Amino acid sequence: MEAVLQTRGLLSLPPHPTRVRSLLNPSQGLKHRLFASKPLGLNGLSLSYKRVPSVVAKPNGLSPKEKSFICKAEAAAAADGQPLFGETPTPKFLGIELVTLKKIIPLGLMFFCILFNYTILRDTKDVLVVTAKGSSAEIIPFLKTWVNLPMAVGFMLLYTQLANVLSKKALFYTVILPFIAFFGAFGFLLYPLSNHIHPEALADKLLAVLGPRFLGPLAIMRIWSFCLFYVMAELWGSVVISVLFWGFANQITTVEEAKRFYPLFGLGANIALIFSGRTVKYFSNLRQNLGPGVDGWAISLKGMMSIVVLMGIAICFLYWWVNKFVPLPTRSKKKKEKPKMGTMESLKFLVSSKYIRDLATLVVAYGISINLVEVTWKSKLKAQFPSPNEYSSFMGDFSTATGIATFTMMLLSQFIFDKYGWGVAAGITPTVLLLSGVGFFSLILFGGPLGPTLAKFGMTPLLAAVYVGALQNIFSKSAKYSLFDPCKEMAYIPLDEDTKVKGKAAIDVVCNPLGKSGGALIQQFMILTFGSLANSTPYLGGILLVIVLAWLSAAKSLDTQFTELRREEELEKEMERAAVKIPVMSESGNGSLASGS
Repeated sequence: MEAVLQTRGLLSLPPHPTRVRSLLNPSQGLKHRLFASKPLGLNGLSLSYKRVPSVVAKPNGLSPKEKSFICKAEAAAAADGQPLFGETPTPKFLGIELVTLKKIIPLGLMFFCILFNYTILRDTKDVLVVTAKGSSAEIIPFLKTWVNLPMAVGFMLLYTQLANVLSKKALFYTVILPFIAFFGAFGFLLYPLSNHIHPEALADKLLAVLGPRFLGPLAIMRIWSFCLFYVMAELWGSVVISVLFWGFANQITTVEEAKRFYPLFGLGANIALIFSGRTVKYFSNLRQNLGPGVDGWAISLKGMMSIVVLMGIAICFLYWWVNKFVPLPTRSKKKKEKPKMGTMESLKFLVSSKYIRDLATLVVAYGISINLVEVTWKSKLKAQFPSPNEYSSFMGDFSTATGIATFTMMLLSQFIFDKYGWGVAAGITPTVLLLSGVGFFSLILFGGPLGPTLAKFGMTPLLAAVYVGALQNIFSKSAKYSLFDPCKEMAYIPLDEDTKVKGKAAIDVVCNPLGKSGGALIQQFMILTFGSLANSTPYLGGILLVIVLAWLSAAKSLDTQFTELRREEELEKEMERAAVKIPVMSESGNGSLASGS
């Protein structure tokens, strides 16, 4: 009898053996014990059981004191994460379940490959459009506003339609393969033919007629293939990282696994930043070993785009492997399916959700804030490093430093999540961005008087602005990768599948470039109003303060909603698990005990 009753120490024989028969006699049935009164969870939430196990009912009753004896024990086992009655423990390695490792390791490798590519593409796109003949850093606000944003909106509309007709696997391949094909074609076809396909003569004539104020818009036409590369590289960050990878990760992981492993994804990803930064620097320095008359940048592009294509193939293979060999968590299978909605219905639904609006505010605020500083910094960067190879070499060092800083932040991020929770982690990035941005703008405003002091350290005000801007970007991006991105992705997990898929498409594909375009529009307005970016610097600092305060407010609101959703999901999951796994004891005819599930 003791062998029958023993469940990891949670159940024990009562002191009076004569009461055993009374205790285990399922007189009114387990169903009566479960539904006679609904237990109250945290904050007074009433919980009900949705599935009822098979029971053996008999006409006798239980005393009130003994009524919930078995139910409480099983619920306690579920809460402790212990196997329930009759449930075999799952195999583990280094304290981690093997099923979890089969998810986390391939996801980490996917993130490594995706971010390795993104670093190469991000550094290359800036070099192409900033250092090209007839162009400058002033092209970037126009690109983000008039090219990148419309293409992002168009992609989101197309993606929403494809999500209604394609399976998740087909949708993933349909989106990522055109990116891989384009980057391969650019390195080996479009760039070598750029002198023949760019309308430079027409752009020169229009510039002579319209004047230098139209240098930015005309540069987009002059170097259209470079601008297309710029937009595709930007979309790689929005689409492949945010929508495809994080959407897939949220689909196959639980919140508990996300809290434990999402920050650690960044460790591998920032090793990718370090190595990709070295890769960019290596290919940028190839020109030193080439003979005269050889286009070193064309050779560098072919090498880097070949690596991008190989990494893209590896991403597809890892996605295929996880789908074939890793089972989906129970949470994903039991989410309520919602009816298919058209594009406008989807947008109305997303706008009506306060949760989605707060998430969108976080993403838009980050885009505006980082863009207000970044474009000003890149204009200083081109003045200091006018050559494409010098510019690219510096960006390689910048990416490596970003990787090291983010790696360090990743080591601290899990402690921050465990010690202080989601809300504090979500507020660190805007705080870091505000403080470092104030330092950068202050140096630009007061760089002249600081000139003699900087000369003692062997630096000009321009070089000092480049280094301080680089530090600002490094700290901001490391906080984003280690804290902001994991916080944002965790916030999607409690949502139903339809809101998750379409919400991510709307937020990550549209709101991300919308934030950057918003920052670009603010800069364009300031330049037209005050004459130059330097004259508008104090006002840009004030706008940065307002944006960051709105960001912090949205993060606080989202923290409250996220906590409530998580509490409801955990309580429902715990009680449902207990209801399904509770053993049913019955008394056989000879007085012995029999058990069954």
